[in-house]
Amino acid sequence: MNSELPRILELNENALPHVNSIALEDMAWFLDHAAYFKAIDDAKGALMGFLIALRPGLKYASDNYRWFSSTYDNFYYIDRIVIAEEGRGQGFGGLLYRDVIKSAQEYAPRLTCEVNSRPPNPQSMAFHESFGFAPVGIQQTEGGAKEVTLMSLDLE
Repeated sequence: MNSELPRILELNENALPHVNSIALEDMAWFLDHAAYFKAIDDAKGALMGFLIALRPGLKYASDNYRWFSSTYDNFYYIDRIVIAEEGRGQGFGGLLYRDVIKSAQEYAPRLTCEVNSRPPNPQSMAFHESFGFAPVGIQQTEGGAKEVTLMSLDLE
């Protein structure tokens, strides 16, 4: 997957502000530390998206990850999912979510994530709610410039 990191980073940067901007070194850190890091291709082999999830116990500076770490002993945290614009509405996100849920069930009682509520991301909120995620908190980030709804899916 190392060879795909530049394209994965490009997808990430095209998805701003719904995900945070990161450097290639940070994406490589995810590859080394993530419990789950999968990319998905279309039938022609073009990269259509990726999903990254983390387990607790990492030295990771995300305010949202720290919130879940201070609230739950055991969880799987979805740090980001990105689907290429040309791949949206084709089921790639659902495929990745069904797969990460299956993976998380082996290790944790809950799957967690956040969805931007300011700026709003109603498509992401509807997507997460369709999988059964429920709000468990709200947090201001980036000095109040952003607000996220912290969400959890019970896996037990």
